[in-house]
Amino acid sequence: MTDDAVSAWFIREIVPLEANLMNYLHHNWRNASDVPDLRQEVYARVLEAAQDRIPDNPEHFLFVCARNLLIDLVRREQVVPMDTFADLDTLGIASGAPGPDRQVIEREDLRRLEAALEQLPARTREAISLAYFEGLSRKDIARRMGVTQPAASQFIANGALILGRILFGNPDDRSAKS
Repeated sequence: MTDDAVSAWFIREIVPLEANLMNYLHHNWRNASDVPDLRQEVYARVLEAAQDRIPDNPEHFLFVCARNLLIDLVRREQVVPMDTFADLDTLGIASGAPGPDRQVIEREDLRRLEAALEQLPARTREAISLAYFEGLSRKDIARRMGVTQPAASQFIANGALILGRILFGNPDDRSAKS
């Protein structure tokens, strides 16, 4: 991908999502003064990844990057300083990084989930995305979608049920095979 193509994609697809991203970051991060810096870090991650391949679903990708950044920051805060230990090898701690095999499995799982999400009706997919990727409450989902809270809850429940069936099959079928 050329830098111009990636920049054009970013401006066209990602920048319009800034308000939603900021809401997500404010909702999920305890220090509001960090949010502008977090937004920039998310943007940097999105741009870096888009250099290799522009994602098919930019909104989903943006919020996955945001969620992963927040997870990384929380993990970093829980890390013990390196100078606490003279020699980490003596502790016998295995690396926490996933191996190549696990990375392949996780990528395949992500592809399966993306394909399953695409099979959902548009409104159901929207409700699932708002609930699980943006972390919105049922009340906020209902307001954003222009429906009642019970309707939003029903969209989410139906979506979760359909996704479960797509990804894991019918539970009755599995019990018959056991």
